[in-house]
Order: sequence, then structure tokens, then C-alpha cells
Amino acid sequence: MSTWQPWISGRLEVRVHNDMDGFTGRVYTGQKGSLEGKRFAVIVSEYNQAITGKLLAGAIEKLREHGVLDPQIDIHHVPGAWEIPLAAKLSLESVSAVICLGAVIRGDTTHDVHINTTVSAQLGKLMMDTAKPVAFGILTCNNLEQAIQRSGGSVGNKGHEAVDAVIEMLRWHDQFRD
Repeated sequence: MSTWQPWISGRLEVRVHNDMDGFTGRVYTGQKGSLEGKRFAVIVSEYNQAITGKLLAGAIEKLREHGVLDPQIDIHHVPGAWEIPLAAKLSLESVSAVICLGAVIRGDTTHDVHINTTVSAQLGKLMMDTAKPVAFGILTCNNLEQAIQRSGGSVGNKGHEAVDAVIEMLRWHDQFRD
């Protein structure tokens, strides 16, 4: 049976694992930490607005649940998913983290594959180049029903999940900056 013991030093919370094949090193988590002074950009595609509007509402709701105040949040509307990486890049010049929201739904051609591949690669590269958290809350669905279920339906709201991920990464990231 594994057991975890917390080890706390200032703002840094580290968990020490005692019996995982003799491992006694530190395991860093982003579960705790202040969001005071942090700024967030939410980049949201206007294309498929019936879906992305729900993702945006979910993201704002979850940011507030984490204690983020509205003045800490900038919302940027862009035409479609293709434009999200540029908006994210420019936003990262003045914010701590970016949450990217969109919905690309498969059609009769392979257009969605090209959009999804390029946008996801660019956002991943942006995160690595800036060393700032970038959340991928862009739905890549086979049909409208899947998008509906992932924007507040039976599968939850991926806007919530994107916020949880970016906040955890921001807190994790801060452990190494302080």
C-alpha cells in the first residue's frame, strides 16, 4: 500500500512517497498555491459559437471557483480555431497563462484534420517556447452531438477541464520560479 507524506516549505508543497519500490524522492504537484497577481487570457473561437459559448461560460465559472477575480481575466474572441495560436502568443506577453477554447467538428473533407494538427502543434510549441501554461480546450469531434456532450452535456464541460489543467500547471510552474 502506497503512502504519501506532505513536506511543506514556504509556498512549495512537495509530497514524499515512502514505499514505491524504495523511492523516497520528492514529487511536485500543482494542487496548492496562490493565484493572487496572476492574469489569465481566455482565447475563444467564434466559429461553432453555440458550442464555444458554453465552453467559455464553463471556463469563467471554473476560474471564479478557483478564486480568480474577473479583472484578472481577459477574454479574446477570434474568428476560428486557426487564429487561436496567434492570439495566444500575443496574449502571453501580458498574462501568466492562456486557456484556448474552440470546436472543430469533422465534415465531409479532411479540413478538420489539418486545422486540429496545426493548431495543437502550434499551441504545444508556444507553451514550450514561452515556458508558460497553455490549456488546450479545443474540441476535436466527429460530429455535433459529441461537441454538445463535451460542452456541458453528459461528458462534462471541457472549459472546466482546461481551466483546472492550466491552474495546476501554473501552480506547478511557480514552485520552480520561487
